[in-house]
Amino acid sequence: MSEPNGNRREFLRNTTAAAASLPIIATANDGEQPTADDAQHPLFQPQEFWQDRIQPPDDGQRLGWFVDTRRCFGCHGCEVSCKSENDVPLGNYIRQTIYKDTGEHPQVARLFLPMSCQHCEDAPCIKACPCGALHKEAGGTVAIDYNTCCGHGTCVEVCPYGAIYLDPVAKQAVKCHNCYHRTEQGMEPACVPTCPSQALYFGDLNNPESSVSKAIADAEQTDDGVTQLRSEKGTKPRMWFTGQAAVEVEERVPRENESYSPEAYDIYNWGDKQDR
Repeated sequence: MSEPNGNRREFLRNTTAAAASLPIIATANDGEQPTADDAQHPLFQPQEFWQDRIQPPDDGQRLGWFVDTRRCFGCHGCEVSCKSENDVPLGNYIRQTIYKDTGEHPQVARLFLPMSCQHCEDAPCIKACPCGALHKEAGGTVAIDYNTCCGHGTCVEVCPYGAIYLDPVAKQAVKCHNCYHRTEQGMEPACVPTCPSQALYFGDLNNPESSVSKAIADAEQTDDGVTQLRSEKGTKPRMWFTGQAAVEVEERVPRENESYSPEAYDIYNWGDKQDR
């Protein structure tokens, strides 16, 4: 996949240039949380404004993720590689490993849940974007056009997984884009080969021989099975999980109008008695 829609690194290098003024379609915010099947939600734009952008290219691919939380031991290597690959500033995250302590002494455990954008098929961020920057790229990857993004932030308000943040310098929305600058060269997203426990899988879900398809199929045959987070939102996420962490840690995953935060690593979260 080429990168005709603006490169975030280039934008940050030239951030002293003023962003072009863009017309913003008016939105309302009454505090309600949207669902993907509610096209009339006050934070969503008219359907004719986003219906073309929410359709992926007809390339035969269906890119998605599988996370084996049974293998993750919380090294945060995926976060570090992601930050390095995408110039993510301190205090912000495109992906984050969220943890929770469970059990009672002496039978205790720490569970880890690697999280990032779910690249939803019915992505609410695309429907809510007032400047038309969010769109589908090859394989259904949800990406941002940095020549168009105006930093309105409505996408942050509607993301059910807290996977988008506003860059403090560029004043634009930032999220996982499946490292499409790597995948177009035949490589995996930076986090995948970095993971020492092989807990992350990425690839074409339409190909039964892909590593991600095989991993999901294998997990479906185990007692743990596979699950998705907040599927009741109706966004049709393209990330599947297996293991106890997906259920136990879900309550600590950011929600609408939130983003990944350094507070997730606060010492006061070490005890299971503390709230998120």
